[in-house]
Amino acid sequence: MPADSLVPRPAELSTGDYDGLVLTPSTRIDADHAARGTEAWLRTELGAATGLPLQRGDGQNAQIRLSVDPAAGLGSEGYRLIVDGEGALVVGHDPAGAFYGAQTLRQLLPAAAYRRAPVDSAARWTLPSVRITDRPRFGWRGCMLDVARHFMPKHDVLRFIDLLAMHKLNVLHLHLTEDQGWRLEIKRYPRLTEVASWRTESQVGAGSPPVFDGRPHGGFYTQDDIREIVAYAAARHITVVPEIDVPGHSQAAIAAYPELGEGEPVGVARHWGIIDNVLNVTDATLEFYRNVFDEVLELFPSTYVCVGGDECPKEQWRRSETAQWRIREEGLADEGELQSWFIRRFDTYLAERGRRLLGWDEILEGGLAPGATVMSWRGTEGGIAAAKAGHDVVMCPTDTSYLDYRQSEGDDEPIPVGTVLTAADVYTAEPVPAELAEAGAERVLGAQVNIWSEHLDSPRSVDYMAFPRLSAFAEAAWSEGARDYAEFQPRLERHLLRLDACGVEYRPLSGPHPWQRRPGVTGRPR
Repeated sequence: MPADSLVPRPAELSTGDYDGLVLTPSTRIDADHAARGTEAWLRTELGAATGLPLQRGDGQNAQIRLSVDPAAGLGSEGYRLIVDGEGALVVGHDPAGAFYGAQTLRQLLPAAAYRRAPVDSAARWTLPSVRITDRPRFGWRGCMLDVARHFMPKHDVLRFIDLLAMHKLNVLHLHLTEDQGWRLEIKRYPRLTEVASWRTESQVGAGSPPVFDGRPHGGFYTQDDIREIVAYAAARHITVVPEIDVPGHSQAAIAAYPELGEGEPVGVARHWGIIDNVLNVTDATLEFYRNVFDEVLELFPSTYVCVGGDECPKEQWRRSETAQWRIREEGLADEGELQSWFIRRFDTYLAERGRRLLGWDEILEGGLAPGATVMSWRGTEGGIAAAKAGHDVVMCPTDTSYLDYRQSEGDDEPIPVGTVLTAADVYTAEPVPAELAEAGAERVLGAQVNIWSEHLDSPRSVDYMAFPRLSAFAEAAWSEGARDYAEFQPRLERHLLRLDACGVEYRPLSGPHPWQRRPGVTGRPR
């Protein structure tokens, strides 16, 4: 593909006067020790697509050379890619930079480079002559994937990781627990998977009264599954951030262990929305979740661990003798401060273990835990307040970052939710609020998009809602400088050929295919 089809857009790009590098059966790849992981990845991916052996060279006879050089002045995750008469050279500031340089090299080839087997024995695999220097704008370029409302099997998670890596994203935030399901094996508490990992049926759409499908739904990841997912992501320089929700969004856990709750025994939730059942605030419940997090920390090496903290109704606490006693005992003002007290227990727990607490912006209410990092989702206000108070933030406001939101006003959008959020809206959104331009911008770690799955009951529907908006977000999170959607769209259209080759069932820019629609299923548009 031409160099001007790259997504995300590199910082510096110039084309050369050479014919470029033609890959042949004699083409060899060489890498220094720090880039060997990227060498293995590149050989596997390009070898499958081209059918070429791409054997290892010895530095002297290699046409593609990969290396890591922290002294090259490229900056964290930065790289330089040169294709000229001598071959192709990728230099990364660090191993991640070398990997991103190899991702760009792959994009320079025809879109068929993203297939799993050769489709044309006569294909000519030519890398154009270019010189590219590139680095990311933000260190946090993330995507939250909700596997709790609708479970995504492991092989589909691995495929999704490949798609994130293709777009130079580096954080996969896995939303693992919810009212509607618990997706992570915890050996100390087997009922979390025996009971809490499945529900008897699921709400279809967002109508009132609710309509249910009558079909059991469930699934969970074993601890070995998680180890595999984490290792697979790490090999692609993606950090997996786990989310275990407390004290709200916890009905599935309460269904498995009723002593965690405040009310009568309940089942795993079948319907969507904010649910009143919350965790109680007893010492036993705190100990239960400390034990859960003990196992979580063994599985996920991420510095950040998300505890949720969002959408926690307070009515049960207002009626609870235990909660009211806790408020008096701790000298708290109200139930809002009680939630903050609960979250602070886990801020301390994580800090003692060298980790950092991450939570949705409701954790600001009642006082923010000292070490907390805030995900600003209810607009930008929470992120602004947290940054000005000296806390790190990740920006993901609903109106520009929620990829479960509908993509047009059309009646053919499946189960329309929220406001309209187009690829252009995602692309032009600015992650750093203007209010932080003079002070506080350094506290913005980056941005992420969120894929909530109430209405996404298969990997196909995730593809439809994620792409091509995730491609637009990738450039907004990676590339410096002004963004013009009119300039981006032709590159995006060429990039769609890569997604076609990967088998991604994205939403066409012109609107959904007939089989991507859900006629007659009520949504919740705003």
